[in-house]
Amino acid sequence: MVRREFWGSRGPQGRRVLLLGALGLVLGGVWWWAVLRLLLAPEGTGVVEGAVAAGGWGLSLLPVHVAARGAGAGVRRRQE
Repeated sequence: MVRREFWGSRGPQGRRVLLLGALGLVLGGVWWWAVLRLLLAPEGTGVVEGAVAAGGWGLSLLPVHVAARGAGAGVRRRQE
């Protein structure tokens, strides 16, 4: 009964959010692995660790919090 309520209340949209969250945690873990490996054992690291660390840092510079240009519900449009 608990399992049905947990999965049933989310629906397809909730499952997608759950999967994207899990993917984000996995990719974050891979990034931290690369950064810690570069810091703790730099002589044993290679191109892959450097690329993962630099790529993750570069993604953090993107404005991923920016919303689409369309107005949200309940927002008045500006008169031009």
